[in-house]
Amino acid sequence: MDRDRLLAAAPLLAAGIWGGMYVVSKWGFRSIPPLTLAFLRVALGAGVLYVAVRATTPARSFDRNEWRRFAALAVWLTAALSTQFVGTDLTNASQGSLLTVLTPVFMLALGVTALGEPLTRRKSVGTALATLGTLVVLSGQYDAAALAGGSVSGVALLLFSSLCFAAFSVFAKPLIRRYSALETATYATVLSVPLFGALVPVEFYLDPAAFDSVSPSLPVVGAVLYLGLLSTAAAWYCWYKGMEYADASTVGVFFFAQPVVGILLGAVVLSEPVGLELLGGGAVLAVGVFLVNAD
Repeated sequence: MDRDRLLAAAPLLAAGIWGGMYVVSKWGFRSIPPLTLAFLRVALGAGVLYVAVRATTPARSFDRNEWRRFAALAVWLTAALSTQFVGTDLTNASQGSLLTVLTPVFMLALGVTALGEPLTRRKSVGTALATLGTLVVLSGQYDAAALAGGSVSGVALLLFSSLCFAAFSVFAKPLIRRYSALETATYATVLSVPLFGALVPVEFYLDPAAFDSVSPSLPVVGAVLYLGLLSTAAAWYCWYKGMEYADASTVGVFFFAQPVVGILLGAVVLSEPVGLELLGGGAVLAVGVFLVNAD
């Protein structure tokens, strides 16, 4: 595999890290209210990214238009994570899986319509196979009948979150081309910190009792560190790094790997059962990813 194709696959590492959040959640980070957790995650990740960019990149001045583009990414990011965390809190696991399936589909649509990326037959077939494989994997893990139950507002928030994260990914492409994945991820994340911070007092005002269970236990601290250092700083850099070498619509297909990693880690770390759906669906998913990236 040549260097460019290897770096184009960097988002696969990001998806693997995000898949690990399933196991981390079992260790107790849900004891922190969702919007407060999002703020802690992003603030820690932004600090790490800023140190990295200052240490590795020459000082650069951006014009007002570029700052507006970074700020727009920050808004998309804030909307994506806040609705994801609140939507997940209001839904069951089956409904939460919608986030995994729809984000790459939205990325494909936005990449083609907003960036003019080519929609080849191979990419279309590969994305369709990856979607089918992911649905098979998820069917073995979650109860499909539960999609009809639960909170309608929670499902709506997850759908909106999928669209927002796709926009955060796709609309970063021009900035990544002009600067770098590290700079784009850093400044978008740094500008989102005050936006997430503004949501914390709102959350406290609406549900002060949710903060009663917050305690700096080892699992909670470890979960926040995982979310900030790996799921934010490392994963967002890897996600954007792939778009230095591939179309946004191509990068999106790696998002399908997230539930596979989560289920495998659950089996290894938590001794959870794994069904044949993981093997069959995973194989179809792998073929789909191969087709998209060999295009």
